[in-house]
Amino acid sequence: MNNIEILWVDDEINLLKPHILFLEKRNYHVTPCSNGSDALDLVKDNSFDIIFLDENMPGLSGLETLTEINNIVSNIPIIMITKSEEEYLMEEAIGSKIADYLIKPVNPNQILLSLKKNLEHNRLVSERTTINYQQEFRKISMELASVNSHQEWVSIYKKLVNWELELENIDDTGLLGILESQKQEANQIFFKFIKKNYKDWFYDEDTPILSHQLFKKIVLPEIEKNDKTLVLIVDNLRYDQYFMIEKNIANYYKKQSETSFYSILPTATHYARNAIFSGLTPLEMAKQEKDLWMHENDEGGKNMHEEEFLKRQLKRLRKDLPFSYHKISNLKTGKELIQNYNQYKNNKFNVVVFNFVDMLSHAKTDTKVIRELASDDKAYRALTDTWFLNSPMLELIKKAQKDNIKLVITTDHGTINCSKPTQVIGTKAIASNLRYKTGRSLTYQEKDVYAEHDPKDIFLPQEHMNSSFIFAKDNLFFVYPNNQNHYTNYYKDTYQHGGVSLEEMIIPCVTFTPKK
Repeated sequence: MNNIEILWVDDEINLLKPHILFLEKRNYHVTPCSNGSDALDLVKDNSFDIIFLDENMPGLSGLETLTEINNIVSNIPIIMITKSEEEYLMEEAIGSKIADYLIKPVNPNQILLSLKKNLEHNRLVSERTTINYQQEFRKISMELASVNSHQEWVSIYKKLVNWELELENIDDTGLLGILESQKQEANQIFFKFIKKNYKDWFYDEDTPILSHQLFKKIVLPEIEKNDKTLVLIVDNLRYDQYFMIEKNIANYYKKQSETSFYSILPTATHYARNAIFSGLTPLEMAKQEKDLWMHENDEGGKNMHEEEFLKRQLKRLRKDLPFSYHKISNLKTGKELIQNYNQYKNNKFNVVVFNFVDMLSHAKTDTKVIRELASDDKAYRALTDTWFLNSPMLELIKKAQKDNIKLVITTDHGTINCSKPTQVIGTKAIASNLRYKTGRSLTYQEKDVYAEHDPKDIFLPQEHMNSSFIFAKDNLFFVYPNNQNHYTNYYKDTYQHGGVSLEEMIIPCVTFTPKK
């Protein structure tokens, strides 16, 4: 790298001449300085890319000089060099946000390594990431050609999500475009896999964990083996969004285990989240819990009975476990949850549903400002991360960690950015969801949907004789012939759920142990 300006501050700067010559041969330009006061004048009058700063100097010490430099300009990386290995010095320097910390005597290669790490980090990471993804691209393509199990699909999807997060950090639009094409190809193959296998998952032994099995198989065993457990269900949380908030949870909790499970179809709150709380399929809910289950065309909220569903599931399982249930749909209820924390913290377990991510996806549809802010998946993730950092959810996690409460985080389904319309025709009574439809006399593009003409085969209730379900594939959304252009423009590039995609169906359930 050429034209890099280095300020090197050391009261024994003359002894470092060999180091300076070593760097200058590699096209770095070094300005030598023997004390902190002169260093401050140089920083005021010049533009440096990086500073090497001796800690032990007469007059202004290294730490004092560091503080003054940060008052003048705060964005120059500073590498502290010291003879001392005293822990308090390291802590003070690190607390002052130094870029690196070296112990004397340092050799030229150490200096060069620190320079590259701090000044060429992004370029080196970008080059290595590009090479690694090019190799991984071929591996994933080969895996897509032979994938044949739900476990393999989980592995492929998580690889794609991880690469999406890696590539967005190097900001290479070309590689991101290639990855997006690979994700679309994966979703097309996944759609065929679901059409072929989904029905069998309700009857075979080798099946993924589905929504209605999650509590009994994963969550309940965690609750039973711990004194207290906090269960957080974040509506509409995709894997990429989960990875964004996980890094902040790591400040308070250590990840113990992660289970990837599959949302049932439709991948919608009415079906998937009720299934989690009840431990029943939608068909079983409609038959066994007629006083709680609501059909598509019934008026009123479709998830009003989650607490009662959970009570009845525990009763069926013969588990007498004190718990509380809370649903957080706005900041006011979130603040009340925190204020009332002491009232429920000693329960065997507490369940909290956070609806923010779901509200964000709906707001992108209805609000022009949110459309601009969440213009793509990267921005959508960033908004989720910003919400979490300032949310009652994080406050609740902090409180639970202090009280040594185990943590389980999961969701009911994911969501996908829909960009292409597909036409559907039916009666006025068909469901209004953009990713699935149910009703009689549905007309649609066969290639665009997974259709079940006898919903009971996939444990869905049939409201009327001859009612069927159809689920949109990939990133398609349903539109009617009337005013098709208007609705296409209105819903294009909005986040929807209910259909068949990796993003909607493969979702996490993660358990955490509080850090001491």
